Order: sequence, then C-alpha cells, then structure tokens
Amino acid sequence: MLKDLILGTAGHIDHGKTSLIGALTGTNTDRLPEEKKRGITIELGYAHLDLPPYRLGIVDVPGHEKFVRQMLAGATGMDLALLVVAGDDSIKQQTKEHLDILRMLDLPAGVIALTKCDLSDPEWLDLVEEEIRQLVEDTFLKDAPIIRTSSKTGAGIDELKSALIDACNLVAETDRAHRANAPFRMAVDRTFTIDGHGTVITGSISSGELSVGDQLQIQPGDISVRVRGLQNHDSSVETARRGQRAAINLAGVHHLEIERGHELCATGHLVPSKLLTVKLHLLSRINKPLKDRTRIRFHVGTAELFGNVRLLNQTELLSGESCYAQVFLNEPAVAVWNQPCVIRNQSPVETVGGGRVLDPNAKRLKKPSDLDLKMMEQLTSDDPIKRASASCYLSNDINWTPSELSRRAGIVNVEEVFSQLKENGDLIEIKVTITRTVVIHRERFHELAERVMKTLERLHQLRPLRFTHPRSVLDVEFSYLDQPELLELIVNELKKQKKVNANINSIGLVGYGPNLSKGQKVLLGELIESVKAAGLTSPTVTELTKSAKKNKESVAELLDMASENGDLVKINDDFFLHRNSLETTQATLAEEITKSGGLTMSEIRQVLDISRKYAIPICEYLDDIGFTIRDGDKRLLGKSPTT
Repeated sequence: MLKDLILGTAGHIDHGKTSLIGALTGTNTDRLPEEKKRGITIELGYAHLDLPPYRLGIVDVPGHEKFVRQMLAGATGMDLALLVVAGDDSIKQQTKEHLDILRMLDLPAGVIALTKCDLSDPEWLDLVEEEIRQLVEDTFLKDAPIIRTSSKTGAGIDELKSALIDACNLVAETDRAHRANAPFRMAVDRTFTIDGHGTVITGSISSGELSVGDQLQIQPGDISVRVRGLQNHDSSVETARRGQRAAINLAGVHHLEIERGHELCATGHLVPSKLLTVKLHLLSRINKPLKDRTRIRFHVGTAELFGNVRLLNQTELLSGESCYAQVFLNEPAVAVWNQPCVIRNQSPVETVGGGRVLDPNAKRLKKPSDLDLKMMEQLTSDDPIKRASASCYLSNDINWTPSELSRRAGIVNVEEVFSQLKENGDLIEIKVTITRTVVIHRERFHELAERVMKTLERLHQLRPLRFTHPRSVLDVEFSYLDQPELLELIVNELKKQKKVNANINSIGLVGYGPNLSKGQKVLLGELIESVKAAGLTSPTVTELTKSAKKNKESVAELLDMASENGDLVKINDDFFLHRNSLETTQATLAEEITKSGGLTMSEIRQVLDISRKYAIPICEYLDDIGFTIRDGDKRLLGKSPTT
C-alpha cells in the first residue's frame, strides 16, 4: 500500500493557496524575499503533512499566469491535487488553465478547497460552489468534495484533512504502487550548493528508491554521480522512495551542470531523445485548430523545451479531438511510456493541449502505415503483452533489448513478458555470435522480406535477361541494417519458402527470368557453341558481339545468362569458357601439379598449349575459386579445389 504521496496545489493568483498550506502544515512555503515582500508565490514551495497512515509531500505552485511554467514543473510527480478557489472571487483564468493541466496529468483523485470563506456570505458561496461544479463536471474532480475553509479563522481545516485522507485512499488503490518497484527516477525542480557539502538537488521521487552511496545518472547529459547524503522533509535519512520529496547531496557534478528539467535516475534507465511519439489532445476551449508542424513549448517532467509537432496522417487537430503525433525537439528530453506531457503555444503563451508519451525514443515516421498506427493504439492498451509487442515493433531496432520494456512500455515483470513474446511468435531471435542473440519483431521481419522481394523484382525489370543478380547488389541496397546476419536470415527464409534462388554469389526470384525472342534463342545457342568449339581460346565478349548478325545488344546478357544456367563459366567480364573446357583444364592441371609439386605460369602455358592472353585470366580465376594457390612464382593445388 502506498503511504508516501505527493500533493500539489493549483489555482489562481491570490486565492490563498500558500496561506491554506500554512494552515494545514504550519509551514510558510514562500521562501524568497520577493515572494514575502509581494505576497505572491513566484517559485515552487514545499511542505509536508502527516495524515496517518499517509505522509504527504506538498508542492505549492504559483498562480500567476507568468509562472505557469513553474506550475507545470511542480506538477511533476503529483499523486493528488488540491484545487483552490477563493470564495470571495470565484473562478478565474488561471483556475481554468491549472485545471486543464491537472486533467492532462491523469490524476486519480483530488479535493477542492474554497478559501477565504470568512469574507463572503453563505448565499454567495453557494453560487461559487455551483460554478465550480459546472467547471469540473467532465474532470477527475467531478465527485471531489468542496470544503469551505478560512486560513485566518481555521474554519474547515479539519474537514479538509479528512477529505484529503479519503482522496489518498483512492490513490492508494491505483496501480501507482508498481512505481515503487520500478527503476529510480526523480525530476529536478531545484539545484543549489551548500558550503562544505557541494551540489544539492531537490525533487519529487516518481519511481523506485535510492540510498546513500548509490551510483546514479543525471540525464540528459549522461553524468555519473554518487549520493553523498539524503534529506526528506528537512530530516537526514539513509533511504528515500517513490512519493517522497527529497533533497539529495551529490558527488561528481557541479551544481551549475544541473538545472530544472534534468532528471536523476538509475544508470541506463532514461535515454535522452529529441523525438517522441505521443497521443495528443487539444483542449475543448481552444477555438483555433492545431496545425501540422506548429512550433510549440513542450513540457515533460520539469523540463520546458521548444520544438515542432508533426501530426500523423492529418493536417490539423480540432478542439476536443485527439490524434497521434511526433514531437521534434530542439534539445533532448527524457521520458518514459505513458508519461504526461503538456503543450503550449509559443506566442501568445497559452496551454492548448497535452497527452501521453507513447514512445520516448521514437524513430521518425515520414508516412505511418496502418500497421504503425495499429501498434501505436496497442501502446495505449492495458495488456502488457500487447504494449511490449508494439514497443518492440516501433523501436525498429535489431539492437533492441528486453530491459527497454520498462521505459518504453511500462512493463514491470520484464523477463516474464519477454518470454511470452517469444512464445507467442511476436519476436524472432537471431544468433549473431556464439554468445550474442538479437531479436526482431516478426512484422518488421516480414516487412524486410517484402522489401527484399521488391528490390529483386526491380532488378529483374532492369535486367530482364538475367535469372539471378549479384548478391553484392542486394548487400549494398540493405547496407543500412546494423546486422548483416539479418539479411542472410531473410534470404534463407525466402529460400525455404521457395520464393528465391540464391547462393553465395547470386540471387533471383523464382519464376523470373528471360523471355527470349526467337532470334535471341538462336543467338544464345550460337554463342554457347562458339565458346565450346574454341576451347581455351574462346573469343572475347567484344569479339562475339562483332560477329553476331542480329541482336548484338543482347550478347553480353545472353552470355551472363548462359553462365547462370551452368553452360558457360564467366572467367572475367570479357572472357567466358565452356563448362566442359574448364573441367578438362582443372583435371589436367591437378594431375601435372601433383606430379611436379607446383607449376609456373610458363609451365602452365606449355601444359595447356595457350598464350599468356588466355593463361593469365584462367589462372587468376582458378586462384579466386580456391582451386590453386600461389606460392612465389608457382601455383599449388588449393586445399579444397572446386569449380
């Protein structure tokens, strides 16, 4: 059961949020001289409240419109909200904007406090309550109690505490308890230095726990740090956990290297990215549609970043509607699956919408397919198997590892889910080395196989007189794959399905090949006979082309075709031998080399009775296929003589 929770305030400026927290806790959360002088909250304030069995860390946010970015930073890690409305003033602009932000945080519960009730008569307060009910009717606060209070007289404070306990009970019943066992993570909302201690950061712990001495990371930045000391509510502790406010003394980093928006996390848990896939919702009160590629302010965690929003498969998002989108940021952000995010216009600065991060380390989708969109929908599922499968598909990375499921799909029991994915056939394992195995989603595997088929089809269209094409062409086409073993696995699978013919040197689609005219068929037979009759002194391709009476332009491809069919052997680009001639030559050389222990080029010419013009390319070919090997000026038989 969750006992440590974060309570955040929300409401318009001068509606009594800070005074109410003071009445609840005895703590004045305004700490800056300017705040005390002006009587308004400018920066985030903090307090704690014991409501057995719960202990609340309280974040008091500013209510002025100029400080909404601070409010958004303070909202990070909230478990429940305290919406504050002044009884003598009723609902104002920042009341509405703060409520919009709270709605996008998907909080499970909250309480509404009507403050300054000592300044208004009951009839007026009844009207204010009615306005509040209308405002929150479509939100998570629709059934929240409205408690009339006065920080000055103390009226309603006990009732407010009782209502907060009821709200805590609702939060404790949600799946937020899983976050206690997740990797450690805390968004930084303040950083400073203390003489003799060094760098100190504060924040609300959103998952996991940490202890003094732990080695952690600051992200973005990949800065390794060590925990020197911990405080929770101004008391030194050895361990801090999810749902608590913490002040953390760090070793290994200067405080100027950290700022609001950074996060402290377990090593390797968060991976910075400038591209996130999100499910976006435009607020109903926004009359102007959100256009594709709009410049925005993007709030995630305690960070405020600038970027562009790319709507997927649509040109604009209308008020009250939702869609999938990708956010391209100027600077990297760190996020996890299902993390709330908020977007605001750049100018005029206004909250216009928000949503949920679906893929915190996304790949760019220029034109998402129906399957891409289906997988995005799966990422919103309550089924962890579906989310994990979709995450693997959308990562589109053969170097994907199961440990990423925690960050990218919200998976708690990673190994169990990973095993289930393999058992279901969602994942295909590829053995790269004796000790290393990688996985790929079966749909990605099928997509790559289709791409191989289309590439080969295109090659057949370009070279219609060929049964197969050089494997090297396919290797170049798919050189972007991190693992060449993946292409080999795909080719082998296509061979099993009898869709391609392939060997180490060539590959082609089954059923594809030349559709020769009558003249080309006659010429092919003539070429084979000419090469066969010439023995080892076969005419060159150039010479054969000149001697052809018709279809001269087809000679080179017809010779290649005869080579692929096994009638001829391609010695080099301009020289072919008949298969029988080559086999006789190999038998003769094998016998003579065995007798003599090796032959020079001059001796080979004598044995075969040919000039250097023919001897050199033949010997080089035999070297290339491993039939012979050079040892000084002699050629010996290779270890595995083959054709």
